[in-house]
Amino acid sequence: MAPSGYRGRLREVLEGIGAEEGDELEVVTPDGQTFVGYLIARPEYADEDVITIKLRNGYNVGIAFTEGTVIRRLAAGRAPAFRRGEIPPQDPSLPRVALLGTGGTIASRVDYRTGAVRPAMTTEDLVSVIREVLELARIDAEVVLSLYSENMTPRDWSLIAERAHQRLVDGYDGIVIAHGTDTMHYTAAALSFVLQRPPVPVVLVGAQRSSDRPSSDAATNLMGALTVAARSSFAEVCVAMHHWHSDDEIAVHRGTRVVKLHTSSRDAFRSVNAGPIALVREGRIEVLAEGLNPRGSEDYRYEPGFDERAYLLKFWPGMRPSVLEHLASEGVRGFVLEGTGLGHVASSWIPVIRRLVRDGVFFGMCSQCRFGRVNMNVYDNGRDLQAAGVTPLDDMLPEVALVKLMWVLHRAHDLEEIRRLMLTRIAGEIGDRSEPVRLRP
Repeated sequence: MAPSGYRGRLREVLEGIGAEEGDELEVVTPDGQTFVGYLIARPEYADEDVITIKLRNGYNVGIAFTEGTVIRRLAAGRAPAFRRGEIPPQDPSLPRVALLGTGGTIASRVDYRTGAVRPAMTTEDLVSVIREVLELARIDAEVVLSLYSENMTPRDWSLIAERAHQRLVDGYDGIVIAHGTDTMHYTAAALSFVLQRPPVPVVLVGAQRSSDRPSSDAATNLMGALTVAARSSFAEVCVAMHHWHSDDEIAVHRGTRVVKLHTSSRDAFRSVNAGPIALVREGRIEVLAEGLNPRGSEDYRYEPGFDERAYLLKFWPGMRPSVLEHLASEGVRGFVLEGTGLGHVASSWIPVIRRLVRDGVFFGMCSQCRFGRVNMNVYDNGRDLQAAGVTPLDDMLPEVALVKLMWVLHRAHDLEEIRRLMLTRIAGEIGDRSEPVRLRP
């Protein structure tokens, strides 16, 4: 039976010679070029008159099947598949780290039929492939979820937090959570509010390129995350990812200060309105921030629970305030407004906001500007918005403010209590002051 994806005349030829996926083939082109490799499935969007083989050097090549092309089956083979190696005995003298898998690119492989990346590896698979991690810690790997991170919900945050809490209670020396990068900063914020002042580090880590690609950043990121989890002097909920394109440094970001700022670059994650709290270089940790929660903290608090009746709304010119009334009628209890500049929306929104605030709906203001903090006292529009009941949220990131509002709504039942908790610094989400930022190189 010919491998999936092939059609037409090429499929007939492959079936005629009994070729199956993984078989070794020889393909001779009309001009005399000879290619020897292993037959793999046709990529979903490739030309139907192209045969795809994996050469002995590991590269894939597509060869046009035209009049005069000769295909011979040289040997039977096995379809390409991931086979996990045996995990060697672990050193009992090393720190014990829990590795929790939730899916994402770090635990994915290329689907050669589509060319896309799909979840395919467990955390144990990851450890078996990246053997160097066993030199850093005794690792207990466990799959909690297997999701692309865009499919995460607050209920998934709660499940991850509960499993991490269990491992903290069990006395692990650190926790690493493998996670998809697209919404990792949301999960990091959620865990920061639930796992307050943990006794050991809780480190989220991801990859921009899957672990079976030659350019993958999975191994380097995972090694950096495990170094922090096992050896750091601080115990924070944080994100460990590449600091730059090279593999020289891993940046460690506070969970309430980090965002993904690039779609595909290795250094996609940056701390905003703050710097990284640490760097990992050649296995050594350089702590950059002061006042971090120390390893062994006895002030740990587990504060689970999110109320999803919160909404993050980005204002744009001409946007009608009736959207607020509609969402409130659907049960939304609180809004984080992503306003312009120092914290503004159109003046036409003020009467609607005032009316909804009287009904007990919370409004917090963040800025669409990535850097700086809101200041709603500079212009009369900002002062009028405050008079209508909008709460300025200082330099809190909009994504973090949304997650915090969900967490606050779960435990606060009146507007004044919501405001008080939103303005209380819990996990470093509100900064002491804004440093000058150079936005251009």
